[in-house]
Amino acid sequence: MVKEKLRQNYKPGSTNRWIWFGIGSILLLFIIIRIFSSATSSSRIFGGAKIGIVRLEGMILSSEQVNKQLNDYSERVDIKAIVLRINSGGGVVGASQEIYEKVKDLKGKVPIIVSVDNAAASGAYYAALESEMIVANHGSLVGSIGVIIEYPVVTKLLDKIGLHVETIKSGKLKDSGSPTRPVSRADREYFQSVIDDQHEQFINAVAIGRSIPVEDVRKFADGRIFTGNQALELSLIDTIGTFEDAIAIAGKIGGIKGKPKKVEIRKKRKSIFDLLYNEIQHNFGSRIGVEPAYRWQ
Repeated sequence: MVKEKLRQNYKPGSTNRWIWFGIGSILLLFIIIRIFSSATSSSRIFGGAKIGIVRLEGMILSSEQVNKQLNDYSERVDIKAIVLRINSGGGVVGASQEIYEKVKDLKGKVPIIVSVDNAAASGAYYAALESEMIVANHGSLVGSIGVIIEYPVVTKLLDKIGLHVETIKSGKLKDSGSPTRPVSRADREYFQSVIDDQHEQFINAVAIGRSIPVEDVRKFADGRIFTGNQALELSLIDTIGTFEDAIAIAGKIGGIKGKPKKVEIRKKRKSIFDLLYNEIQHNFGSRIGVEPAYRWQ
């Protein structure tokens, strides 16, 4: 009797339909989650609009990390503006120019406000030139619009210890900058032409980025640094303010109401060995060939 009722209530395929309905629902939910996560994570959606913080600190030897963070923030829908916090005396030419070009490329996509900590000099100042605004403290060190190349000459030391270095080269300037031979007039003229060209690039970038006539820039583009107050008078920065002021400005430009929330990608904590290595590299690198000799500072 029970079996007969079960047979009457059972409809072929009903169980399979429910199974397929469940699988379909799960797949649909998965697709919806993937669509939302591809644009932004669920935490970003519900977290509201934010300001992305990128830090440019120490000697500039590479643009990779800074540019990656700038790119990542520019692609997030919850990031309405970026504050580039700078505390650097400069660095190598190529890396400084790459950060400058990245900031320039992101113009119109996401506002980038520069906040100067202790210093934004030489290549670090160059990197800031295409930002929406430059904010510095009264005593921040800004500018140092110039280029320098230096290398040791140890010929007298080698003579004293009786060491001779034989050099085979394809052209007379191929070993320019070698510490094992005296500096020639041709060497000085060659390097001066390189420095002059790089300096001209820097001057033009300042003139364009800060809307200052080129000839006016030349008047103070001799390597001098300026305080925040002095830089403001020369139009090298836009306003005096703290880091928090820069965040507030970024929030206003980004259309964020109220106090902006901040997002920052935390760097891996450095060990004492990393700090010691970086200090040694900074002090002696350019003299032993670890760091490139050409640099803004």
